[in-house]
Amino acid sequence: MSGGTTLSATMPASFRITIWNEFVHERQNPAVAEIYPKGIHQALADMLSLQSDFTVRTATLDEPDQGLPPEVLDNTDVLLWWGHAAHDAVSDELVTRVQQRVLAGMGLIVLHSGHFSKVFKKLMGTTCALCWREAGERERVWKVNPGHPITAGIGDCIEIEQSEMYGEPFGIPTPDELIFVSWFQGGEVFRSGATWTRGSGRIFYFSPGHEVYPIYHLPDIQRVITNAVRWAQPQGEVANVPRHVPVEQAREKIVARGGTVH
Repeated sequence: MSGGTTLSATMPASFRITIWNEFVHERQNPAVAEIYPKGIHQALADMLSLQSDFTVRTATLDEPDQGLPPEVLDNTDVLLWWGHAAHDAVSDELVTRVQQRVLAGMGLIVLHSGHFSKVFKKLMGTTCALCWREAGERERVWKVNPGHPITAGIGDCIEIEQSEMYGEPFGIPTPDELIFVSWFQGGEVFRSGATWTRGSGRIFYFSPGHEVYPIYHLPDIQRVITNAVRWAQPQGEVANVPRHVPVEQAREKIVARGGTVH
């Protein structure tokens, strides 16, 4: 990658991954700190770092430039985003930088309550609102697109013993691909895994991951996220537009009205 505007025409030998987390709940709620003592971002980083071709870094809201200065974003192939309590604290400038990087080819994986982040809402162009309930109920994450690479190694469904219910209607644009649908013990269903393309960048939203339950420690959840990172990697060159194409560079002769040949 060069300056955040071009991508290699071949796939990189190593994927540069940045995990962004607001890092609020883990420092304010002892129950969350017990599950993720070094933060959700570090739990995800420890898991992804097991892949020999992944280069992983973390970023948090309280760091300079809210953890994502241009030089970090420009050297990120796939960005993971976890936010909940501090959506409004994220600057509009940072949101625009992330959006522009996605349009230029950076992959984006939005996790759990990141559905209501400024970044996700800007890229979706919709409310991204949903129904929810926190009752520690069972969730079954059903694989509805078994041929998709994000589902590799996953059985018919992922059983989560305790989860926060997210339910329909979910205010998202129609996904390019629906990967997972969740059922909850209370009876609701939810489009819990879906993909979109924006510009040259791939986006995957995955809902399981409420902070008071050890969901990111589950092997199948880790497998989905690992698969998603590989799927979301940059896909070749970014279109060199906008640009003016002079008449003398036209591939064929142009005959204007009146018979003038250019």
